Amino acid sequence: MKVPIDGLQDRLTRYLRHRKVTDLPGVTAVARIDRRTKRLTKRLRAGEIAIIDHVDVDRVSAEALVACGAAGVVNVASGISGRYPNLGPQIIVDAGVPFIDNATPELFERIKDGDLVRLHEGVIYLDDETVGKGDVQTAESVEAAMSEARAGLTVQIEAFAANTMEYVRRERDLLIDGIGVPDVRTVMEGRHVLIVVRGYHYKEDIAALRPYIREYRPIMIGVDGGADALLEAGYLPDIIVGDFDSVSTKALTTGAELVVHAYRDGRAPGLERVQQLGRTAVLFPAIGTSEDIAMLLADDKGADLIVAVGTHATLVEFLDKGRSGMASTFLTRLRVGSKLVDAKGVSRLYRSRISTPSLLLLVATTLITMGVAIVVSPVGKIWLDSVRDIWSGFIFWLVGLFS
Repeated sequence: MKVPIDGLQDRLTRYLRHRKVTDLPGVTAVARIDRRTKRLTKRLRAGEIAIIDHVDVDRVSAEALVACGAAGVVNVASGISGRYPNLGPQIIVDAGVPFIDNATPELFERIKDGDLVRLHEGVIYLDDETVGKGDVQTAESVEAAMSEARAGLTVQIEAFAANTMEYVRRERDLLIDGIGVPDVRTVMEGRHVLIVVRGYHYKEDIAALRPYIREYRPIMIGVDGGADALLEAGYLPDIIVGDFDSVSTKALTTGAELVVHAYRDGRAPGLERVQQLGRTAVLFPAIGTSEDIAMLLADDKGADLIVAVGTHATLVEFLDKGRSGMASTFLTRLRVGSKLVDAKGVSRLYRSRISTPSLLLLVATTLITMGVAIVVSPVGKIWLDSVRDIWSGFIFWLVGLFS
């Protein structure tokens, strides 16, 4: 197949440009750019540079960027605004990933997805041109910013308390009397319900719960990306709850019952996607988070026990989620607390101190010991003589077949 001359020139130009740039100091890689970190990590590949717009980078987003193998992270917003001690920047820096914060906002106009960019000493280059600058975050700078954020945590606690009271005022019918909870086909009366959110240590905790899942066969509810977490672990969700902005099409088409988290005014952004897939769903209007309505749904439908994986349980985690509405999670936990078991960190509660090689060595030693005991004991000698007689008889019979 002949390649047009202009096509060859274009390839040669890109090759020479790449060769020239990669010879320069710093980190050079393909850029992936998106204002939503959650959306970006779905297509970010190892060795690529992530360009984001994320105020107060949270722990889940940071862990996702590191897990994707990002070669560098450029944030045009403030990764640590000082509102509270968010956990994300520390995770990125500790992983050894170059992190440029408070970068030039115009990067989103000057860099396109797939461009080859270079990061060096806080400067972002596109080809030979400087297109932006930012602050290079180090372990020392992150720790200093975190110390200042801890000092201002009191203000955030007061705001959180005020938001909690506002939520009680607006959602007291749902929270206290269960008014507004939709009907679903899945029967939860008297059953255990496992609610999975793609939060901290969710993979390890699901793995640690395997014996419980085998024994009790709980109803499985995936909250948005939590449905994919269940699929990755080898389980099919019975119900998927959320606005469906971070759940795969594969999960939505598994046959699970779909509950769309809608606004109080009736708007349901996730419903359009469900309809495009030819699926049906029920709406659950509420101003809280999707993990809240999953818990309220299970409680209202008579679940005997609610086991939560990856959900938010501490004040810093509520703030780290980055939503004022996280106060609803605090109150929801109070509402269903009598039947709620938080599985967060269960994988770290106990870890076996016996390694696999040690276990195999122990088994081999036991078998050898048993073999020696059989050989030297009188009963063992009789047993071995019997085995020899049986084997000799078998050989004699086998030879007789061919003679």
